[in-house]
Amino acid sequence: MSATTTSPHPLRRLAQYAREYRARLTLAATYSVLNKLFDLAPPVLIGMAVDVVVSQEDSILARFGLVDVTDQLVGLGVLTAVLWGFESLFDYLKSVGWRNLAQDIQHDLRLDTYAHVQELDMAYFEEQSTGGLMSVLNDDVNQLERFLDIGANEIIQLITTVVVVLGAFAVLAPSVAWMTILPMPFIIYGSLLFQRRLAPRYAAVREQVGILNSVLGNNLGGIATVKSYTAEAYEVGRIAAESDEYRRRNAAAIRLSSAFVPLIRMFIMGGFIAIMVFGGLLVIRGQLNVGVYSVLVFMTQRLLWPLTRLGETLDLYQRAMASTSRVFRVLDTRSQVSEGLAEWTATARGREAPLGEVAFEGVSFRYSWRDYEGYSDQRPHVLRDLSLRIPAGSTAAIVGPTGSGKTTIIKLLLRFYDVESGRVCLDGRDVRELTFEALRGAIGLVSQDVFLFHGSVRENIAYGSFDATLDEIVAAAHIAEAHEFIMQLPDGYDTIVGERGQKLSGGQRQRISIARAVLKDPAVLILDEATSSVDNETEAAIQRSMERISKGRTMIVIAHRLSTVRNADRIFVLENGELVEQGTHEALAGARGGLYAGLWRVQTGER
Repeated sequence: MSATTTSPHPLRRLAQYAREYRARLTLAATYSVLNKLFDLAPPVLIGMAVDVVVSQEDSILARFGLVDVTDQLVGLGVLTAVLWGFESLFDYLKSVGWRNLAQDIQHDLRLDTYAHVQELDMAYFEEQSTGGLMSVLNDDVNQLERFLDIGANEIIQLITTVVVVLGAFAVLAPSVAWMTILPMPFIIYGSLLFQRRLAPRYAAVREQVGILNSVLGNNLGGIATVKSYTAEAYEVGRIAAESDEYRRRNAAAIRLSSAFVPLIRMFIMGGFIAIMVFGGLLVIRGQLNVGVYSVLVFMTQRLLWPLTRLGETLDLYQRAMASTSRVFRVLDTRSQVSEGLAEWTATARGREAPLGEVAFEGVSFRYSWRDYEGYSDQRPHVLRDLSLRIPAGSTAAIVGPTGSGKTTIIKLLLRFYDVESGRVCLDGRDVRELTFEALRGAIGLVSQDVFLFHGSVRENIAYGSFDATLDEIVAAAHIAEAHEFIMQLPDGYDTIVGERGQKLSGGQRQRISIARAVLKDPAVLILDEATSSVDNETEAAIQRSMERISKGRTMIVIAHRLSTVRNADRIFVLENGELVEQGTHEALAGARGGLYAGLWRVQTGER
């Protein structure tokens, strides 16, 4: 049963992805610390310059051998150039380090999530929208990249600043150091308070992004329907409503996050004024060097002012954690269909050799719908105690009215779902015992809804048989009667078919799909309503192809057009999920009162 398990905090789980890059992470953090150390040097240099101008030959710098004021100022200039050079160097290195780390961790997380999604059962995909999944795999992962790019460096440099500046205050002027520390508890407490309040708001924002992307993806995928019903204005209205909800949720988060910096500034102002006033009094009383006073004032600004960026960092952090939570929620989803362990027994030639015998033994099944607490079985049974057997190498047809369970049989055979009771067997082995590669590698499927990938004709025929040669691809196209029209395309087998094969007709897409299945050379070939949406000429071509490709393999044909299946070795007739008739076309068509005979008379115009 598919379920979502309780998991630790997303930041802790994210740290597991960073372990692989521990050395690079340490190096990037080191660059951040060094960059900040050199960035804190200018206030010290300014203080030293003030000290030189005021104290001249009695300055602190004079104690190191530079008595002449001009030499002191030139020396400060050279030192400034060196320190700024190092600051710029480490700024470059830390930027490169953190950005590349962000790219690599993001890459790993996206691939892991995509690989996991591909392993989930069909029930998950039937309940999720493509746009919603795209939002997780793209937008949510990108939010993580933004935090790693900026936020991690900001946190490290802020900690470095606090440690260095407070250390300097403790050495230079311990009597006023507490004034700098005083605002910090309020700033930290305010940051944590804002973080707790921001978290649910950004979670709501990310959920709405998924909804918005879902509607956008659905509308763009169905643009032909939208245009044919002149529903453009209606769809714009729907997108406007979802986009407005996204804007409203973002506004709620923005109102709170934007209030952070102005409030923090008030605390910063208090610390800055305290150092400026009380430190100045110490200078007037002769208790503090004027150069040291300058350093303290500038250091206070360097310590407290970066805390205003803590709001932006927390904003990035909360966005990243909201997105990462959604990514890990997908990763925590478990498939209802668990993979078996068995493989086919190898032949003397080293090839695995399933023969193709298919059997359903007392199979009952019904679809489930998923709510937020798991699976709930509340739909009627699609199949009830179904038993049938298709011998290896024979051609079988499955027919019946809409909703009788024909396509469900195929989904169970491919283990897109598992049976509720009974078992489905291939060559006498329960399909639940086999690995997905062993099971699905033995079965080829030509579906009514043909899906072609954006790429060339050649790539689409070779999909699943990626190492096939061009000669093998052409041979499969000949069998599927696709070669002739392919050669008439602008670039032949290298012609780009467009997204979902939209540059080709329905019949052309169907024949490429058949060629793809032929090239796979499966023991069992399934044609699921392969002729339902093609013209008579294409149907005739597909029937001729079926005669050629049926030799030496098991064929299962699902069709509403009974003319397509009249030559089948055995026809199984379903009604309401039950097997009500079986036999040859002649026997079933001649049976009085039979369901098949009635369907045949309707299709031939006798009734």
